[in-house]
Amino acid sequence: MREQLLAAEKVQAIDWRDGALHLLDQRVLPFEQSWHVCRSAAAVAEAIRLMVVRGAPAIGISAAYAVVLGARARVAAGGDWRAALEADFQVLAESRPTAVNLFWALNRMRERMARIKEGEDPVALLESEALGIHQSDREANLTMAQIGVDLIRKHQGNRQNLLTHCNAGALATGGFGTALGVIRAAYLEGLVERIYVDETRPWLQGSRLTAWELAGEGIPVSLNVDSAAAHLMKTRGITWVIVGADRIAANGDVANKIGTYQLAVNAMHHGVRFMVVAPSSTIDMALESGDDIPIEERDASELLELNGQRVAAGVDALNPVFDVTPADLVDFIVTEKGVVERPDAAKMARLMCRKRLH
Repeated sequence: MREQLLAAEKVQAIDWRDGALHLLDQRVLPFEQSWHVCRSAAAVAEAIRLMVVRGAPAIGISAAYAVVLGARARVAAGGDWRAALEADFQVLAESRPTAVNLFWALNRMRERMARIKEGEDPVALLESEALGIHQSDREANLTMAQIGVDLIRKHQGNRQNLLTHCNAGALATGGFGTALGVIRAAYLEGLVERIYVDETRPWLQGSRLTAWELAGEGIPVSLNVDSAAAHLMKTRGITWVIVGADRIAANGDVANKIGTYQLAVNAMHHGVRFMVVAPSSTIDMALESGDDIPIEERDASELLELNGQRVAAGVDALNPVFDVTPADLVDFIVTEKGVVERPDAAKMARLMCRKRLH
C-alpha cells in the first residue's frame, strides 16, 4: 500500500528551493497553475492571509520556512538576530487565527532556535528543522491514509460512496492529504464507487481544488452545492463523511471549514459515519473544548461580491469561515498516532501521550 500511495503523489503545493518558498497559488486554481515566490517572512505571512496557501498543515509548513527566511535576513543585518526575529514570529502568528498548526510550527521553530549554540549556523539549523516539519507531515499523511482505509474496510468493505467538504488534500498539506489521503487510498484499494464533493462556499475549495485533485487522478467525483448534502445522504447511499480539521480541542471538538458542523448533524441523522483526519499537530490540548477555539471571520465582500461585482442585495453579511463540530457527533478521529473512536477528553489525552503509532 505504501508504494502505491507514494506513486500517487502527483500534486505538490509547497516547494522550498533556491533559498525561497514557492507556493502553488490556490486562488487561481484550477484555471491556472501559478507559483507565488516568497523571499521574506512578511511575504509568507501575506500569502497565508490572502489564502495563496491554505489548509492547516500547509500553513504550518509555510510558517516554518518563513522563520528560515526571517532568520537569514536578521543574521545578515547583524546585531541581535534573535530579538529581531521576534517581529517575524509576531507577523506570522497574526496571519490567520484558527488553524493551530501555524502556532505549533512557530513554537517548534522557536524551540529549535533556543537550542542553537554560539558558533553554529542558525540559518542552516532552522532550515533543517523546517525541512523536517515538511517531511514529517508527508509521512503522517501516508500513515493516516493507511489507518483510514482500514476503518473503511472494517466497517463496510464493498465499493461505496463517500462525501467530503472543503479541501484536505495535497494542496492543504505537505504530501498526500489528510481526508483526501484516506479517500485516495480507499480508491486504490477498490473501495470507492464515487466521491461527492461539497462546493464549499464562499471560496469554493471543493469545486476548485478538491474536484480538481480527484479528477486529475481519474477518481470518480461529483460536485454538489453544500445544501444538497443531506439529500445525497438520503438518496445516494453515502456511507462516510470524511473531512480534515484546522484545530481539535482537548475534548475532541473539531474546528473545520464552515459547513462541517451541519454535515455531522446530517450524518448522524442518516446513519452515515463521520471521520476526521488530521495530524496530531492539529490537536490543541491547551483548549478544553471547542468553545475556546477562535473562529476567523473574513470580509463580507467574499459573500456579497463575485469577481469584484456586487451580487447581493444592499445588506451586510456574516462570514465565519470555520465552525465547531461537537465531539459527540464524531465517529473517528484519525491521526498518525492512531485512532480515537467516539472521542472524549480521556481518550484524546491517551492518544497524545503516545510517542508513535502502536
